[in-house]
Amino acid sequence: MGKTAKKVAQRNRIRRRIRGKVSGTAESPRLSVFRSNKFIYAQLIDDASGNTLAHASSRESAISGATPIERSKAVGQQLAERAKTAGIDAVVFDRGGYRYHGNVRALAEGAREGGLKF
Repeated sequence: MGKTAKKVAQRNRIRRRIRGKVSGTAESPRLSVFRSNKFIYAQLIDDASGNTLAHASSRESAISGATPIERSKAVGQQLAERAKTAGIDAVVFDRGGYRYHGNVRALAEGAREGGLKF
């Protein structure tokens, strides 16, 4: 097993452990984060019905920023804005197996600044 495969396997083990404890409802959906090498994605998921209630990503043209941290923060703020229009004000945070550091932390802070509570 190569170095990258080990990292992916470790993240998936952590991710499964988190998902065993964190579940979203219609009133308090799960804010799920996915980070690729170039972009960051976030969505609000109602696990009871299996529906995505709102989403945002750094691929959207409305998201801008000079650094990846700034773009991640903008994604969090955009997601919070879309959550407000959907009538959502509280969420549970699912960091997706990533450390709460860097881009993941910036996205969470942006969502909090946008008005989401978690």
